[in-house]
Amino acid sequence: MEKQAVQVWQTVLGQLQMEMPKAAFDTWVRDTRPVDLHDGKLVVGVHNAYARDWLESRLRSTVRRKLAGLLARPVDVDFVVWTEESLARRQGQEEMAAPHGNGHDQPSRPRSHARTAALPPSHSAAAINPRYTFENFVVGSNNRLAHAASMAVAENPANAYNPLFLYGGVGLGKTHLLHAIGNACLAQGLVVRYVSSEEFTNDLINAIRSHDTEAFRDKYRKVDVLLIDDIQFIAGKESTQEEFFHTFNTLHGQNKQIVLTSDRPPKALVTLEERLRSRFEWGLTADIQPPDFETRVAILRFKAEEAGKTVPMEILETIARYMHTNIRELEGALTRVLAYAELRGMPLTPQLVEAALADMLPRRQEIAPERILQAVAEAFGISVERLRSKSRAHKVALPRQVAMYLLREDAKLSLPQIGELLGGRDHTTVKYGYEKIADKIESDERLRRDVLLLREKLYRHSTPLRA
Repeated sequence: MEKQAVQVWQTVLGQLQMEMPKAAFDTWVRDTRPVDLHDGKLVVGVHNAYARDWLESRLRSTVRRKLAGLLARPVDVDFVVWTEESLARRQGQEEMAAPHGNGHDQPSRPRSHARTAALPPSHSAAAINPRYTFENFVVGSNNRLAHAASMAVAENPANAYNPLFLYGGVGLGKTHLLHAIGNACLAQGLVVRYVSSEEFTNDLINAIRSHDTEAFRDKYRKVDVLLIDDIQFIAGKESTQEEFFHTFNTLHGQNKQIVLTSDRPPKALVTLEERLRSRFEWGLTADIQPPDFETRVAILRFKAEEAGKTVPMEILETIARYMHTNIRELEGALTRVLAYAELRGMPLTPQLVEAALADMLPRRQEIAPERILQAVAEAFGISVERLRSKSRAHKVALPRQVAMYLLREDAKLSLPQIGELLGGRDHTTVKYGYEKIADKIESDERLRRDVLLLREKLYRHSTPLRA
């Protein structure tokens, strides 16, 4: 039962990580541990009573819904405080009870697996995740520059690119590269500090309250490598920006490496002080884009091999077609599909993938065809009338084909319906245009990004337009 509990909870964690804000997930959910799955109830261990109460009030109904979807039956969840002593006591009780078949021992209130407390981390390695390395980072056309720059920084800190500024959307691998740099630098015996910008802000607030800003400065300035995740969140926080400005100057002046990540480039951080924005551009700025189809398949293959699973290529490709926004959702989808198949004793098939991912795929409202035409016309700077015209100029033909693709994929219109909507075109012309865009977005990064942005805009403003 313990193995099943671990499988089930890891699958739920993968989904929660995709849906929750990173800070909330890291604070309340990441360090939870599955304890038991028995008689229709999953017991989950947490660090303290405060975390237990937060999870009970904020996440219990969500977790129950996900468990029911995964196991195809109602499953309750109980969050309990887990301690090392109670873990050892429980394990001892289970070993004693096993020969007698007594399954009625009440779970002690646990905190985490004993192995996690075996080796307390050093001050420099405390927040660095050893699982994130360059060896298990899958390189594709979408992240090649960011990967190469990170490798260069790790091999020659403060001499390659300083600062290194990585930016991109959620779940694309920025944090992975940040930790990979940290792990490589730790192996060289350097003092490394990794924090999110929220942690940096909270540390500063606590230091001001306790009148101990000197200790705060020592913490962040007596390091060889400073890694800060999601730096965009210091925007608008004057005291934090002031302190970070001086920290940045001190470290840079002492030839210490600084690596920052953000969801947008420095120029787009409009509420950030100009003096900080300009410093962020002193070194190298590298972006990470959503992975293309081939990279998504490669990531899934790597993750399957890492988990010791043999997954047919057809299944990997099916998942890759469903999940195309980020790597986090890819990993969560693979975990769910494997757990779904194993827990239900079913073979891996495209139909099982569709069933397993049914509640992970966004429930999108129907998009009015006229809304799609208007959104495409605005994005490409032409009128809806020109989309419907007979013009074959490239400036009109490409957006018209994008409209065909979106009308087919998102409005679910038939080929003849699309042809009629676009000026009475033949269904074979529509089929050609649709297939051309479907193929092109897997190889053309700019077009893929444009289509993703169009979709985001369509679903963000989901009220149908009137014809």
